[in-house]
Amino acid sequence: MSLLEMKHIKKEFGGMPVIRDISLSVEQGEILAIIGPSGSGKSTLLRCATMLETIDDGEILYLGKRAAWVENGKPAFPKKQEMKEIQSCFGLVFQNFNLFPHFSVIKNITDAPIRVQKREKEEVYEEAKKLLTKMGLADKADAYPYQLSGGQRQRTAAARAIITRPALVLADEPTGALDSKSARLLLDRFEELNGAQRTTILMVTHDAFTASCCHRVIFLRDGQIFLELSRGGMDRRAFFAQIIRVVSQLGGEMEDVL
Repeated sequence: MSLLEMKHIKKEFGGMPVIRDISLSVEQGEILAIIGPSGSGKSTLLRCATMLETIDDGEILYLGKRAAWVENGKPAFPKKQEMKEIQSCFGLVFQNFNLFPHFSVIKNITDAPIRVQKREKEEVYEEAKKLLTKMGLADKADAYPYQLSGGQRQRTAAARAIITRPALVLADEPTGALDSKSARLLLDRFEELNGAQRTTILMVTHDAFTASCCHRVIFLRDGQIFLELSRGGMDRRAFFAQIIRVVSQLGGEMEDVL
């Protein structure tokens, strides 16, 4: 059974179609990237998957349970408790970080596991310190978001999502604010999480290098799926070369995609 299914999704803004009848599935244990030029609908599609954006048509399922659909022309959702259970299976990493400004870095990371998941405080703090070290943020534990660079805030947001041990991480441009070294640190954590816990990762990215770490890549153009690539037995360099070839077919300015 697929962890996430999106069936015949449509979305408009101001009468302009942004997503045009997209269907895709995300299998448990895979790392999937969605890539495409600016305006292709990739970030909107991810927001629909998280129910942060309503859909105009189609349905979204998590582990076979309907999470969002359209009924009599209006968005529909399951009952509150069922929705809470669905949302508890995923962690979010978005471009605007959404960190609590009045919490320190370590408080931002440990708040949900302690307060929502009811995990032991000592265990959570120990895990958070190890995660901060792996993210290159060991010396920023007591800093506040305003004291961090954009890249440091992005890594903090990623750590906050990872520590909740979600079945699925949904990430919008997770390496967008990072330099190459920090991007590599974050991608290493994603791969570690995927290997050790079989955590599923769905990311939107404009970066071919980031996409090349994935098992599968879906390319969007004008709100539709243009092509899909699977890495299979290819090494990362060969997969990267394939991604670049497809990007060249998508059209538009290269900096919009890479």
